[in-house]
Amino acid sequence: MTLLQAALLGLIQGLTEFLPISSSAHLVLARVMMNLNEVPVLFDVLLHFATLLVVVWVFRRKLGLLLASLFRFFGRRTREDDGSNLRLILHLVVATVITAIVAYVISGLRVHESPEIIPIFLMLTALILLSTAIIRGGKKIEETTWLGALVMGAAQGIGVIPGISRSGITIASGLIVGIDRKIVGEFSFLLLIPAVCAALLLSLRDVAELSNVVPIGYLSVGFLLALIVGYASLKILLWLVVKGKLWFFSIYLIPVSIMGLLRFGL
Repeated sequence: MTLLQAALLGLIQGLTEFLPISSSAHLVLARVMMNLNEVPVLFDVLLHFATLLVVVWVFRRKLGLLLASLFRFFGRRTREDDGSNLRLILHLVVATVITAIVAYVISGLRVHESPEIIPIFLMLTALILLSTAIIRGGKKIEETTWLGALVMGAAQGIGVIPGISRSGITIASGLIVGIDRKIVGEFSFLLLIPAVCAALLLSLRDVAELSNVVPIGYLSVGFLLALIVGYASLKILLWLVVKGKLWFFSIYLIPVSIMGLLRFGL
């Protein structure tokens, strides 16, 4: 891998991790175009970790409130305003468990080894995003049921399929069950934290292989670009979610999907 290739992958990860256009699909396609079949999975996970740091920073105040409520709960000093935070934590735990189950099942299908199916799933993502133009969520987190956590957790699990946007499908599924646009965007990205941490832990066995393929300097450049660009793209997406403009990205995904279908002769 060259420095330019590492930089391009970091740029792609930062730009596509939060925007609902499927970062995994773009990384797979970019690696195919650059003939980088030998790069370990850990490289992609480390790029995801860079964008995870962005989520932690952007939602640092909310995470602080959640942790404070959790500590007070275990210290038996719960306050009245801790109720919604504790409910949110339980929803995140339930959703994370469902994500793990669904992602495990899908990983057994080895869909990552078939880049030719990516255009089909990109088209599906485009249709999902188009649906958000007419869906109107309105429930606050304290008004939501366990159904929301279950549905969004399952949606995030499905989001491991290259071509299916994790952010797009989780946000759309939350809107379908009636959750408020601002809350559903927040929940979607808080849900990303345990998922990426788990993926990083499972990929640590590739550390030695990664160091043989990608020099630490190149990895640092990709990591830094993913971090900087990821911050900007997350801010843009959160604004678009509140404004109900996610469907804008289908304008990009539909022609990309069609070109991909033609490229793979499907």
